[in-house]
Amino acid sequence: MPRLLHIDAAAAMTGSVSRAVAETFRQHWDGDVTYRDVGSNPVPHLSGNLIAARFSDPAGHTAEQKAAASVQEELVKEMLAADAYLFAVPMYNWAAPTTFKAWLDHVLVGGRTVGFTPEEGPLYGRPAFLIASRGGAYGPGTPKEGWDFADPWLRKVLVEVFGLDLQVIMPELTLADTNPAMADLREQAAVSLAAAHERAVELARGTALQRA
Repeated sequence: MPRLLHIDAAAAMTGSVSRAVAETFRQHWDGDVTYRDVGSNPVPHLSGNLIAARFSDPAGHTAEQKAAASVQEELVKEMLAADAYLFAVPMYNWAAPTTFKAWLDHVLVGGRTVGFTPEEGPLYGRPAFLIASRGGAYGPGTPKEGWDFADPWLRKVLVEVFGLDLQVIMPELTLADTNPAMADLREQAAVSLAAAHERAVELARGTALQRA
């Protein structure tokens, strides 16, 4: 059966739209799942010990370097073992959460998970799904157009570095129900959320069947 690697990055455990849409995807995924919640259980940020371990003989590693390398090895093996990927990454302050960046810093390893070109990498062509929730709206013509620094960066890394076949689900205006200033946008928010759940079901069912 196809194996899905599911990464949740939202700090909130309740009320998180990215988590909720990811759960909908999971409910319709017919396959195995490896789950990692970096929002509630973050991996260490990139450290001097990990950098030193990457570029030195393991025989000479200190205890701290061995521990850092062990965490990275576990994460890299999870990445390589998956057939498909589900990344639930909300926008925080116009960028991706640092917890997701920390995870990426561990799994983005030349010669292991990425090649000299995307086509030469071991993950090339594998399906990936990014649930990128937004508290507001950042598309063309909106007041905050150009403020979304998460989506362009995530697409660059996931597609142009790893070579993944990426589909993006982007529920917007998720703060409308809790922010009085956005009250007139609640109907649009509900439409966006419903469309996100529907798309999650469609992609989960279709991909599981294709990879079976």
